[in-house]
This record gives sequence, C-alpha cells and structure tokens, in this order.
Amino acid sequence: MTDQAAERSRARSAQGGATPGAAAEEQTEEVLREHDISSRFRTELGWWGWLVGALAVAFTAYHLFAAFYRPYNTWMHGSLHVAGALGLIFLLYPASRRLLRPAAADSSRWINLLIGRHHGVAWYDAVLAAAAIYCSTYIFGNYGYLVSNRVQMLGYEDWDILVAAVGVLLVLEATRRCVGLPIVIIAGLAILYAVYGNGLPVFSHRGQDWEELVTNTFLSSGAGIFGTPIQVSANFIFLFLFFAVVLLRTHIGQFFNDLAFRAAGRFTGGPAKAAVAASGLQGMISGSSVANTVASGSFTIPIMKKAGFKPHIAAATEATASTGGQMMPPIMGAAAFIMAQNIGDLEYNELIVIAIIPAGLYFLGAMLSVHFEAKRNGLKGMAPEELPSWRSLLVRMDMLLPLVVIITTLLSGMSAMRAALFGIGTALAISLLRAISEHFIPVIAEGVRQGRSPWVETGKLLLALAHAVVNMFIAGARTALPVIAACASAGIVAGTVTSTGLGGQLGAGLMNLAGGNFLLLLFFVMIACIVLGMGLPTTANYVVTATIAAPILYNNFDVPLIAAHMFVFFFGILADITPPVCLAAYAGAGIAHANPMAAGVAALKIAFAGFLIPYAFILEPALLLQGTVTELLLALGTVILGLISLASGLAGYLLTRANWVQRALLLGAGFLLIYPDPMVSGAGLVMLIAAVTLQLLTRGRSGTTAEPAAAAA
Repeated sequence: MTDQAAERSRARSAQGGATPGAAAEEQTEEVLREHDISSRFRTELGWWGWLVGALAVAFTAYHLFAAFYRPYNTWMHGSLHVAGALGLIFLLYPASRRLLRPAAADSSRWINLLIGRHHGVAWYDAVLAAAAIYCSTYIFGNYGYLVSNRVQMLGYEDWDILVAAVGVLLVLEATRRCVGLPIVIIAGLAILYAVYGNGLPVFSHRGQDWEELVTNTFLSSGAGIFGTPIQVSANFIFLFLFFAVVLLRTHIGQFFNDLAFRAAGRFTGGPAKAAVAASGLQGMISGSSVANTVASGSFTIPIMKKAGFKPHIAAATEATASTGGQMMPPIMGAAAFIMAQNIGDLEYNELIVIAIIPAGLYFLGAMLSVHFEAKRNGLKGMAPEELPSWRSLLVRMDMLLPLVVIITTLLSGMSAMRAALFGIGTALAISLLRAISEHFIPVIAEGVRQGRSPWVETGKLLLALAHAVVNMFIAGARTALPVIAACASAGIVAGTVTSTGLGGQLGAGLMNLAGGNFLLLLFFVMIACIVLGMGLPTTANYVVTATIAAPILYNNFDVPLIAAHMFVFFFGILADITPPVCLAAYAGAGIAHANPMAAGVAALKIAFAGFLIPYAFILEPALLLQGTVTELLLALGTVILGLISLASGLAGYLLTRANWVQRALLLGAGFLLIYPDPMVSGAGLVMLIAAVTLQLLTRGRSGTTAEPAAAAA
C-alpha cells in the first residue's frame, strides 16, 4: 500500500499540485507502516528482489490468464492462488517489524544472519515460503487422489494429515505477518473451540479431533481455507485489486482529489467536503480504510488545517470518508463479491445497485456533519485561485473511462470477472495512449532534432514502458497478499462456525439476552460486529461477521437476507473509526499531528448518522430496494431530514448557534425521523419544526445569520 502514497505524491508533482516534499512523504510512509501492518514489508531485498519480482509477475500473469481461459477447477485454482500468496508473504514480510530495522554497528554478523536482520530474505523465511508453496500445491498435484473413493472410504494417510496441519499453521503465520493478530486470534479460538468445545459448559458441541479438524480445514473443497472466501478471492477479488493498482498508476486518485476540490472547495467548509468526496471515491478502489486515510490524508489534511479545521477534526474527517469508501459500490472493499455468493438469489450487479442508497446516506451524513461544524466555527471555502481549473480537469476526463466501463459492463449483466478484465484493459490502454502522447512522441521528436536515431529512442522508451508494466504486475501481487491471507484465515473461522453449529447457539444466546426485543437484539449484534471487526481488513471482517452475526437476524426474525448482510457489513467496517480501536482515525491523527483518541471520538461524531442508517434499512427494507417506490421515497425523505437534524444537533448549529434546548430538540428529532414509522417520524418532524422555529427567533433577536468564530489552528 505504500506504493499508493508514493504514486499520489509523484502525481501531485507532475500535475503542478501541492507536493508535500521529501520530509512529508517520509512521514506519510512512516505513519502508514505504523498503523497498516500490510505496509511493513521488506524493501531492501538485494538479489532476492529478482526472485520475488519474478514470482510476483508470474502470480499476476497467471490470474489474468486464468480469467480468460479457466484452465483448472475451483479447488485447483484456489490452491495455486494460496500457494503463490503464501510464498510471497514469507519472502516479503519478516517475522517481526524489528527485523526491518538496521542492525547495530557492534552486533554480531552471524547472529544477525541467524535471526534474519540483514538485507534480503532470512534463511528460515525462504524455508517457510518453500513449505507453504509445497503444502498448497500438494492439493493441485494430488487432486485426483484427494477426491478419489479411496480417501472417502479409507480416510487420509499420515502424510496427508501432516501436510494439512503444516498448511493450516503456515496460513495463520502468514496472516499474522501481513494482516495482524486480531484475525489470527479469532481463527485460533475457533480451532480450539472445534477441538475442545465438547467440554465447555455453554455452547458445547460433539467435539472434533485434531486430524479431523486439519483435514476438513485444509483438504476440503468448498470448506475451510479453500471455502467461499478464497474461491471469490481467486476468481474476482484479485482482478479488482489489480484494477485498483492500474487506476492508481494512472493517477486517477489525484484526479478525484482535483475534481472534488473544484466542485466543493469554494463552499463553506469546502476543503473538508472535498476531502469527504475525494476520499470516498478513492476508498472505493483502494481496498483499505487505513491506507486510503494516509494516502489521501497526506494531501487533504494539511489543506483542511490551513482552512481552519482543528487537527483532530481534519484527521477524523479524512478517516470517516476513507472508511466509508469501503461501502461504495461497485467494489465495496472487495467484500461485495463474497456477499453476492452468500445471498443465493442475488447477482453481483444487483447488489451494487442496492448498495448505492446506504452508501449515499452515509456520505450525506458525513457531509452534513462537516458543513455544520464549519458553519459553527465560521470557516469559509477556498479562494478560486487555489482550486484546480476546469480546463485541467477536462483534459483528464478520460481517466474516468475505466470506471465507466466497469460499471456499465456490470449493469449490463456481464460477470464481475469479465467486467474487471474490461476495466483493466481500458485503464492500460488509456495509460499507454497518454504515455505515447505526453512522453513518447515529444522525447522521440527531441531526439530526432538532436540527431539521434528515432529507433534507438523508441527502443529506450519501450523498455521503460515494459519496466512500468512489470512494476504494475508486482504491485498488483503485493497489494493482494493481505486480502488473500485474511480470506484464508476467515475461511477457518467460517468453516468452524458451520461445522460446530456455533452460529445457531450464539443466536439463541443473544435472543435470550435481548429477551426477544428486536431493537435490543440489533444493538447487541451491532456491538458484536464492531468488536469482531476491530483490526480486521474489510473482506475478512465481513466474512467473520456474516458467518457469526448475520444468521442471528434472518434466522430469528423476518429480516431480508440482504438487509442482514448489509447490517453486519456496515458495522464491521465502522469498527475502523470506533474507539478504542479506531485504526483509520489513528492513522489520520498521525498525519495531522493530533491526539489519536480525540481524532477517534471526533470521527465517531462525524459518522454518527452512519451508525443509524443500518437500523433504518433493517426496519425499512425499502431503502435497500426491497419495497415499493412510495415506501422508498417516504423513507428517504424522513431519513434525510433525520440526518440533517442529527448533524446540526451534534455540531450545535443549524441556522445559528443552538442552545442546549435546541440541540436536545434537534437530536431527538433526528432519532425519531430516522425510525421508519409514520407516527414516530411524525413526532420527530414536529420536534424539528419546533427547533427551527426557536432557531429563527434566536437569529432574529441576534440580528445575524452567522456566528463568527476564530479559526482554529
């Protein structure tokens, strides 16, 4: 993910934008490594770089080839997918971040070699990479034997069990290195529960022995490590992550920034509104709220601070928007592909249409929050000369074509795999045409004027282009590694929950705890999703929450499948801005030089409306297009009024500064308006009218329409 920050920095420099400079870029990289475990990979590989690069290029090339020709069945394809990923993880990610630091001058060379603190790959990581590749390709090479009647009748041999056990351990270790401990702890607890759950006083089951567990987890097609998450990762997610890399390499992220600032920058609180819009668009393709917070925040946070936003507010605004980007269709943090598989009668192209309204309401709530915050503090927009020109945007409008192509092909009914390939091809074609027009032709023309051979110059430029494509393939493979590892470990959790019946027992337990009260049960499920989602990447937290929490809703109440899955999906993602473990807010605070916990609390406040939207679409499925047009329009109207009321109440400003009575009315009205019941929403509307009336009287007495405030440093 550090490639993203570097690309954006180079893009700003090339396009005349604000460049943070070497010191700022170094700080950005440090913040990213501090808060994003997936960015803590080896960069000084020495001659190992050739091997790692070749393996990464082959890994990406294989997936593109497989998307066209589908040479192997799902299980065999998944085994190659996991094999390549695990091998690269052990070669790229050290066992500890301390091993990335240079060795002390007086330390022993032999001890450093033994523990792996040196340039290149540690000897034991090379061994682990080879073992991981062997264990996963064991499935590929012995596929006929593993699905034979002999295994079904006589069971697995000792070597099969050993390979499966080592394979499970290597998956967990690889996940720890590039994703972090939370998902490994959850998977470890799931394994312990599977083996020893028969002795528990609550949530007990028949129990499994170690041999049964590891073979079911590693040597079963369609379950465990090679279950739905890895199958979706191998077939769809990798292609869309590579698509995101291609887009970032074509500087579309900077284009999103410029477009958002041009459209919203001149209005009240313009820099913050532009940051919300730009980060939401970039988060849609980046796949990580933390990485997007750092990459986008290195540009947007200093501008927000300059405009007068307090550092912790600037950090919170960026974190809120970047986290919301994981909800934005068509990619939705790559979890959308798994969600489409989990909901049997729902196609992927239908899902991304359904997700538009919830995502739009989330970003509307964030926009309203920063708007009223800016109004309360008297913060103005940016001067016209500080904004990108419309001309500079128009000449880059072709950058939107890959997104247009991918959305159009999805909505036309084509498969997600085919849409990704079309999007990748379009992005590469645009990048090539831009390179030819902006670099190739001018360089060749200059060479001819100076008497150099046009063929020599063309050859040099073609080599440079080939080098850029190779680097793109390497970045595509590296970007996918944390997602693949997380999907593999999440598959362990999902397999265990299914095989032990834990999901049903948890549902019954929460039902008893809630006493059958639906709203209370929703609250408990929300807390469970936030806790389960803390520290997990988007795809993994959805797999875990969809396996454990979603069935509680649709098995015990008449909740549509899509509503239950979207509910847990939202709250799993919102864990990134929910204190105390709010990684995206902490990352933003690192860029803004703000107090991390203050940034986390502010992010919770800015996104507060977003925490109520899932309740709204659970109670009124029409917001997910599961009802009539009339129901949808009525629900949208009251929810939008509720978002305005809540945002203004939390900020303490609607038409003018609000006293405590007016804030109480606004907050109460917001809660009631979001509840999709005519009587309840009607009461909320009465309270909102009362609050507006009091605001008008207050403004009339003060004789002003604005409340000036000193701009915060």
